[in-house]
Amino acid sequence: MVLSLFTVITILFFLFRMVPGGPMAAITSPRMNEAARQAVIEDYGLNEPLWKQYLLYMWNVVQLNFGQSFYYGESVRSLVADRFLNTMSLMVTAFLISYTVGTYLGAQLGWIRGTTKERVGMLIVLIIRSTPVFWTGMIVLYLFSFQLDLFPLGGMRGMQATYSTTTQKFLSTDFLYHLALPVFTLCTFYVGLPLLLMRNNLLEVLSEDYIDTARAKGLTDRRILLKHAARNAILPVVTAFAIAIGFAVGGQVLIETVYSWPGLGREMVKASLRSDYPVAQGAFTLLSVIVITMNFVADLMYSYLDPRVRLEGS
Repeated sequence: MVLSLFTVITILFFLFRMVPGGPMAAITSPRMNEAARQAVIEDYGLNEPLWKQYLLYMWNVVQLNFGQSFYYGESVRSLVADRFLNTMSLMVTAFLISYTVGTYLGAQLGWIRGTTKERVGMLIVLIIRSTPVFWTGMIVLYLFSFQLDLFPLGGMRGMQATYSTTTQKFLSTDFLYHLALPVFTLCTFYVGLPLLLMRNNLLEVLSEDYIDTARAKGLTDRRILLKHAARNAILPVVTAFAIAIGFAVGGQVLIETVYSWPGLGREMVKASLRSDYPVAQGAFTLLSVIVITMNFVADLMYSYLDPRVRLEGS
């Protein structure tokens, strides 16, 4: 993990300096005279040799100091933290619902394989999974906001809403009201992956000898499905969930754009377009840390759910 993080952070440092103009293009203007231009470059330490800039950058990363945003003029750490919380409130809610519902429905479809219900269910899932998420978002927004006027057109809160603390904001009914449509849109798209994984894995598990043994013992179908079949079939779903949570940090840019959600994914795109390198570097670094960490967590969870992994590893 440490080696991976070191490599990613190093690549980020050099990558943004390979862009035409580099960081200086964002903080200087052609209309500046040479003295003013040099003063700005010295303020940001860009007059130092590249190796010295790199060492200072790595030291700042260790201290979680990503500097000041060129565009907003505020701390990158506080800006990224705010957008991170906005994104995670949306993505984690959507993933928890999607993977819970998808895993359950996948187990049910796998159990009734070959029936008309299973065929119809699979057809619906494949259609939803193949539909572009931004298109679904616009249709949902058109129906429930423009036509029925049941939900807001976008954003995280109403014009008059004010919150004294972050906790109060995320627990308010106004926030949940704005959260409903983006979460629903994401759930319709993401529910397909755990459902398909669970169904396909369950079909393999149901052919194992211990399932026939459980049936021979006279165990009920529900007990066989939940206690014996589903627990083994769920392993790849757990891995996919952990990795998905890692990538959730980057948000769903298209949905955040459709619903005007001030998340980290949308901010990363804006920072890149504005050449706001401190914000882009901070956001990509956070994304890398969480993706790598969640991959590690997935390995740990896999060994916990399947004792055979621990036995083979030892």
